[in-house]
Amino acid sequence: MKRMLAIFGIIFALALPMTVSASTWNIDPDHSNIGFKVRHLMVSNVKGSFAKYTATVELNEQDVTQSKVTVVIDTNSIDTNVQKRDEHLRSADFLDVAKYPVMTFTSKKVVRTGDDHFTVTGT
Repeated sequence: MKRMLAIFGIIFALALPMTVSASTWNIDPDHSNIGFKVRHLMVSNVKGSFAKYTATVELNEQDVTQSKVTVVIDTNSIDTNVQKRDEHLRSADFLDVAKYPVMTFTSKKVVRTGDDHFTVTGT
C-alpha cells in the first residue's frame, strides 16, 4: 500500500507542471475604457466611448496566445459628448439599442506582435 501511494505521489508530482496555469482577470471599468474613433464625412473624426461594460481575460500563463477575451457592452451607454448624436446612434439607424441592448466581443485568436503586445481578433 505504501508503495502504491508513493507511485501515485510521484505521478501526481510529475503531472503538476503539465497542468495549464490559467487565471481569470476582470477588467476594472474605473481604470480602463472602451473608446472609438470614426471618420465623419472624410473631414473630421468623431470620438466616443461606452461607459458600461464588463470584460474578462482568461489568461493562459503557459501560452498567452491560447488566452480568451470576452467583452459585453451596454449599447445604451454610448457617449460622444453630443446628446443629439448619441440619441441618433442609439436609434434603429445605428445600434438599435431597443433591439440589441448589449454587444458582445469574443476572441477567436490572440497573436503576439511584440514583447508585451498582442493583437486580439474575434467576433
